[in-house]
Amino acid sequence: MRVVIAEDNVLLSSGLELLLSSQGFEVAAITDDAPGFLAAVEAHRPDVTIVDVRLPPDFRDEGIRAALRARRDHPGLPVLVLSQYVEQEYAGRLLSDTRGGIGYLLKDRVSRIAEFTDALRRVAAGGTAMDPEVISQLLAVRGDPVDALTPREREVLALMAEGHDNTTIAQRLFVTDNAVHKHIGSVFLKLGLSAGDSGHRRVRAVLAYLRRHGGTELGP
Repeated sequence: MRVVIAEDNVLLSSGLELLLSSQGFEVAAITDDAPGFLAAVEAHRPDVTIVDVRLPPDFRDEGIRAALRARRDHPGLPVLVLSQYVEQEYAGRLLSDTRGGIGYLLKDRVSRIAEFTDALRRVAAGGTAMDPEVISQLLAVRGDPVDALTPREREVLALMAEGHDNTTIAQRLFVTDNAVHKHIGSVFLKLGLSAGDSGHRRVRAVLAYLRRHGGTELGP
């Protein structure tokens, strides 16, 4: 699996290269700015990309803008965004694209090798990988009808948004698959979403709802 990385911190980018290489990934290119990232995507056509939110020269939103431009130029390009902190505006902007193959993780998640590589593979396969802390803060600032969810339904919603399937959710919450199915049905009912959605389409439907209540669009 070929990866292009956009990260200006040399220690982190070198660590990512070593980690991914040891896990069977091929790091096709590492760049430290947005133009270099776009050029590397064009040249290597990677299976998945890793992009820091903030890149030179201004260290504001160059990385996420470049990621969205790359997905516009190469529809469906999988992008896993890394951030030092939970930046709700940037998370909302990333989620404005509902085609799948998106992720938003905090940088300290990289040290949890199994979790990080699993998230990267999930994004590469067209799925969604959202950091639990990001989801927690997104949910915390959303109003009704999310407030109508029970604590257990909020836990289920958060795990859905992270990209987990029903079986994994059941295992993490120590409940039966049937209980998870019922909770999900209740979540969709309260959020006004179709319970017929499944897999990553279901996750994107939930994230789409969250975007409508605070996410912003980002131009090219």
